[in-house]
Amino acid sequence: MNLDKPSNPSSHEVVAWLKRILRVEKTGHSGTLDPKVTGNLIVCIDRATRLVKSQQGAGKEYVCVAKLHGKPKGGQAEVAKALQTLTGALFQRPPLISAVKRQLRIRTIYKSKIFEYDEERGLVVFWISCEAGTYVRTLCVHLGLLLGVGGHMQELRRVRSGIMGEKDNMVTMHDVLDAQWMYDNFKDEAYLRRAIMPLEVLLTNFKRLVVKDSAVNAVCYGAKLMIPGLLRYENEIEVDEEVVIMTTKGEAVAVGIAQMTTAVMATCDHGVVAKIKRVVMERDTYPKRWGLGPQAQLKKKLIADGKLDKHGKPNSSTPAEYLRAVPDLSGAAKADAEMAEEPKTPAAKGDGDGMDMDKSTEKKSKKDKKDKKTPKEKKEKKDKKTPKEKKKDK
Repeated sequence: MNLDKPSNPSSHEVVAWLKRILRVEKTGHSGTLDPKVTGNLIVCIDRATRLVKSQQGAGKEYVCVAKLHGKPKGGQAEVAKALQTLTGALFQRPPLISAVKRQLRIRTIYKSKIFEYDEERGLVVFWISCEAGTYVRTLCVHLGLLLGVGGHMQELRRVRSGIMGEKDNMVTMHDVLDAQWMYDNFKDEAYLRRAIMPLEVLLTNFKRLVVKDSAVNAVCYGAKLMIPGLLRYENEIEVDEEVVIMTTKGEAVAVGIAQMTTAVMATCDHGVVAKIKRVVMERDTYPKRWGLGPQAQLKKKLIADGKLDKHGKPNSSTPAEYLRAVPDLSGAAKADAEMAEEPKTPAAKGDGDGMDMDKSTEKKSKKDKKDKKTPKEKKEKKDKKTPKEKKKDK
């Protein structure tokens, strides 16, 4: 839902109210707006909350009204020049009252444009496109410092958050309340469907991979997407690029990271196409279709007959043909065979070196026994000496 946040309530309050109005289990939003700030707030409902993280990190656009505490010498040209200086990577410390820890951090301003400058009232209206987590309040203070007159933020409105802007089906809190009322009283869901959009809307800027229906549930359980499950793919996909994995009906299954380029996908007949970053679809929406191949069926039969253990590993009664056909990738069987073939140690055979070893260990154990005598035993030994020996000691 692309919500137009009203002024005064915090983002968390607005989201909590929507949760109560719509009677849903989970809600989340695309990035906090300060209570006095209005504008674009993407609210995700239930399953769509899985995409909140990607939306919070997306770029944002704002229109701001800043109040200057004096008249700069160069007029509008000077203000425009100062605003242009404040682009690129900037150091920022969050304001005194903020939702995050006040530590110095770097945030990037991509573009800025001045709309209007009222010299009499000292007001500047400008637009900026910036990285997520930028404090425009701090930017206005920096603008005042650059101009040498000081300044602060008067008003702020977010006009874009990630892919959704002001013109992309934005709704107010009243719209949501009325839509839910229409549905409850007249069972008319047209208004509600206009207010709440499918979660796929947030994924339209990603490159797409269409998968077979038989591979969908495996991907929902976290399996990597392999070549046999791929049906169609988009042009110019690069390795490590974020892609959306979708069904033939256009439903989003997961967000993944491509492991092949488009050219490799076209020429390969095996291998990993994409690994999963975030699964969006619920498990078992599509039927389970793995474990139905000839090899899997044979394995199940051997497990049932006791010719493989319960984990599908070979045991003493496993047929030789099966072992030849299925290579032991773990290398455990190979290691066992090597251990069995290993000759006995020289010590066991009883050759010269072995005997020497035995002697040395025997001597060592005798010495240890000698050292382990208690003080009482030592005293008794001393007392046992004859008068002649005592005289000799003196």
